[in-house]
Amino acid sequence: MLKRLLQKHDRLWNDATRHPFLEGCQAGTIRPEQFNTWLTQDYLFVVEFTRFLANVLAAAPVAHFDVLLGGLVAIKEELNWFREKARERGLNLEAEKQATCEEYTQYLASWGVKPYPVQATALWAIELAYNQGWQLPGQMTAPYDEFADRWGNPGFTEYVKCLERQANESWQTASEGVQPQAEAVFCEVARLERDFWQMAFSETG
Repeated sequence: MLKRLLQKHDRLWNDATRHPFLEGCQAGTIRPEQFNTWLTQDYLFVVEFTRFLANVLAAAPVAHFDVLLGGLVAIKEELNWFREKARERGLNLEAEKQATCEEYTQYLASWGVKPYPVQATALWAIELAYNQGWQLPGQMTAPYDEFADRWGNPGFTEYVKCLERQANESWQTASEGVQPQAEAVFCEVARLERDFWQMAFSETG
């Protein structure tokens, strides 16, 4: 079912996962201040994403707990990793959210009260965008290969596949009114992911 969303909205998804920011990381041409903007804002996003993931767990059937709990455990390590990278780069993680990040995190909060199939679709789409985005350009040059490995490694890829299976299961019992909501959220994730990459160029600081 979810694969149909990727096919139906292929151009939108392509924009979400193939972006000059990622190409610049692959080529080593991204400017440090651009990457630092993305890194700081992504940390702020992940803080709110953690809350969203907890809401998904609260709405999920018990059979889906193991995968989601695994995601929460990984998020704890990821937040610490972000803080380590920020220290290495001398970045202030207490920065204000920029407009794009603020918009995305507000959507995250609103999705946390949606029916579970909508939440599961959003979670899968967010994680898939990172998984594909960091893989598709090809082998990254240092130091960006570390970031590509975090979201492009086989373990994370398998996690995304598990999220896809769970979201597909939730669609099977969803009412007709819920499925259009899930599709709309998928499209919003794609748009917001595209804009988040672009933020590194348009809102550097």
